[in-house]
Amino acid sequence: MLKMDSNEDVSLFDAEEESAKNTRKSKIKHPVASFFHLFFRFGAILVYLLCELISSSFIACMVSIILLLSCDFWTVKNITGRLLVGLRWWNQVDEDGNSHWVFESRKMSGNERSTSLPSDAESRIFWFGLIICPVLWIIFTFSTLFSFRIKWLAVVLMGVILQCANLYGYVRCKVGTSSNLKNLATNYLGNQLLRQAVSKQDIS
Repeated sequence: MLKMDSNEDVSLFDAEEESAKNTRKSKIKHPVASFFHLFFRFGAILVYLLCELISSSFIACMVSIILLLSCDFWTVKNITGRLLVGLRWWNQVDEDGNSHWVFESRKMSGNERSTSLPSDAESRIFWFGLIICPVLWIIFTFSTLFSFRIKWLAVVLMGVILQCANLYGYVRCKVGTSSNLKNLATNYLGNQLLRQAVSKQDIS
C-alpha cells in the first residue's frame, strides 16, 4: 500500500508533472515482457485451434502446446507479474518442513513512484492476458467433452490448471489473503442487508 507524507508539497498544476503522469499511463516500459506475456499464452491457444492444419501428428501438437503452457506459466509467475504490475507469488518451505504460499505486492518509497510504477498500458495487457486465456481453456474443456474429443482432454485440462493457478495467485496478490477475501465478501453482504433493512424501515 502506498502512503504519501502529509508534509510533502504536491504541485497540482505543474506541466511537467502532468506530462509525466500521461507518459506513465500510455508508455510500455517493458515491451519484451509484455510481448512474451501474451505470446506463450495465445501461442498455445493458436496451436490448439490450428493443430490439425499444422501437423497430422497428435503427439507433436500435444508436446508443443504443453511446452508453450509451461513456458507461459514460468514467465508469468517469475517475470511478467513482477515487471508489469509489481506482484509476485511463490511457495516456500520453512525450517519445520511446512510449505507456505507467499503473495506479495510491491511497496515503493516516494522517490520510486514516478519511475518504477507500472504503466496503465502494461497493467491492462497483463490482466487482459491473465483473465481471458483461462476462460478460453475452460470453454475448450467443455467443447472437448461435448464433441467427444477425449484424447485432447488432458491437454485442455493442463491449460486450465496452469492458467487458473497464475490467475488465482495474482488475484491473491492484488486483493490480499484469503481472510481479506472473506472479509470483503462478508462486508459486501452486510452492506446489502443493511441497505435492505433501512429501505424497509423507510417504507414502513
